[in-house]
Amino acid sequence: MTISNSDSPLSYPFPELPTPGHSVEVRPGLLWLRMPLPFSLDHINLWALADDNGWTVVDTGIESTEVTAAWQTLTAPTGAFAGRGISRVIATHMHPDHVGMAGWLTQHFDCALWMTRQEYLSCRVMAADTGRKAPAAGVDFYRRAGWSDTDLDHYRRRFGDFGRMIHPLPDSYLRLRDRQMLQIGGIEWEVIVGRGHSPEHACLYCRELDVLISGDQVLPRISSNTSVYPSEPDADPIEDWLESIDRLKQRVPDTTLVLPAHNEPFIGLHSRLEQLRSSTLKGSIRIRQLLAEPMRVIDLVRSLYRPATVAQEMNLNLATGETIAQLNRLVRRREVAVVSENDDVAWYRNV
Repeated sequence: MTISNSDSPLSYPFPELPTPGHSVEVRPGLLWLRMPLPFSLDHINLWALADDNGWTVVDTGIESTEVTAAWQTLTAPTGAFAGRGISRVIATHMHPDHVGMAGWLTQHFDCALWMTRQEYLSCRVMAADTGRKAPAAGVDFYRRAGWSDTDLDHYRRRFGDFGRMIHPLPDSYLRLRDRQMLQIGGIEWEVIVGRGHSPEHACLYCRELDVLISGDQVLPRISSNTSVYPSEPDADPIEDWLESIDRLKQRVPDTTLVLPAHNEPFIGLHSRLEQLRSSTLKGSIRIRQLLAEPMRVIDLVRSLYRPATVAQEMNLNLATGETIAQLNRLVRRREVAVVSENDDVAWYRNV
């Protein structure tokens, strides 16, 4: 979900945007690529690093005709990769816009996929849901949040869409770990794991180039979705998110050029991290204010988000997950209590 940052102190040193199939060089041997997405957020940034035997690419775009054509243009003899193939694919995390073409690229170029363990396994599990009937646990989860029968029918119809946006992953991968050092083109990159938006999100930091490939862990103009899902209804991703903000601030300097998955490269990491922390904590305060009277999750969603936003099925799902994430943290901190009525809908109130 988005937040406004019109008064942001961030700077954006690269005003030129790459078009699909083309690139912008942000450091020698480091290319900025951009692929289309069929959503309100209509793009994803990808990164290509010159390596000893070709290119290491970080994130891949969803599987689609347009993205496949863009990759073919990039890797053509006259393309931005200058006829050199792809020697390694790194996926920051499991979401389809990041990993959707990973299987296609690794198969096409006979190279390995690098991911953290939780992201790879979670992706395989979610992709396996394609073609399955929506589980009763999922329907109960959203009914407990106060969704209408119409909204629940939409959930049943959409269930399994995740796997339709990704090419099947390779059956093996190479594991990324926090603090691991990768040699890419003779330059060292450190893996920094973040959590909250996804289970074990890998950022890549290069001290020599003063660059952080942040994926979705840090975005300059929007906030990453931090949700609870039916598969782990009592999760506390907000606490994971806040801890990850601290970790990045401790390990990456403020001067670093940040290469995010969406919007544009920017400088001003520490300011942005503090904005994200403040926005998250303000969300908790706002929920406490609204809970002067008992409310359901859906009541909070309608109070926190614009009607036009949550009228879209995908955004209703994201807003519900984010709201439950805030509530789970407040319940765990004993600031909010939850009770279930006879219809199995949860009501929340301040303690």
